[in-house]
Amino acid sequence: MTMLNKKVMKELKEIFKELNKDITLKYFTQELECQFCRDTRQLLEEVSGATGKIKLEIYDFIGDKAEAEKYGIKRIPAIVVMDEKDYGIRFYGIPGGYEFSSLIEAFKLVSTGETGLQQETKDFLDSLDKDVHLQVFVTPTCPYCPGAVILGHRMAYYSPKVSADMVEASEFPELAVKYNVMGVPRTVINETEFQEGAAPEQMLIEKIKKVL
Repeated sequence: MTMLNKKVMKELKEIFKELNKDITLKYFTQELECQFCRDTRQLLEEVSGATGKIKLEIYDFIGDKAEAEKYGIKRIPAIVVMDEKDYGIRFYGIPGGYEFSSLIEAFKLVSTGETGLQQETKDFLDSLDKDVHLQVFVTPTCPYCPGAVILGHRMAYYSPKVSADMVEASEFPELAVKYNVMGVPRTVINETEFQEGAAPEQMLIEKIKKVL
């Protein structure tokens, strides 16, 4: 049984006409697949089947340990969205529900290179001399979450100093407890500071400045 119906596949094929260059998806799962690993793999297989510009590579989290370590993958399901370069764009958990749009936007971002970031934001990112790690906690039913995820990914794409993860809170309850995630979206900045809600660029930048 397919996850994406004919209508959605048709829409995806139209969207993917905008892709300028090839994308690689590195998907990490394991032989005895976790609760959402199988569904995530099926989703990626169907999405990548809608265009010849998306290459899906599937890795075993245990068997391909070196590859997992190379990309800093410590939990599954995990997706790396990249081209010939790794921009630090990650999805942990199935990008379902509203987060499906975040996945598609990540494809468009990497393929077109268009971040849409404000010049102020770019100037700040250009000035970074320390690494910034953003973990955006989401749930598939949250309509405000994709905005926070997409902003983080845009910053990660633009700056080699930034990496950004989508983390599906219900799939990783231990992380949700660790970072006291009571509502979503919640963006954890370098383990120490938090941004609640789908904050605009400048507000997130101010929080990052506070951490640094």
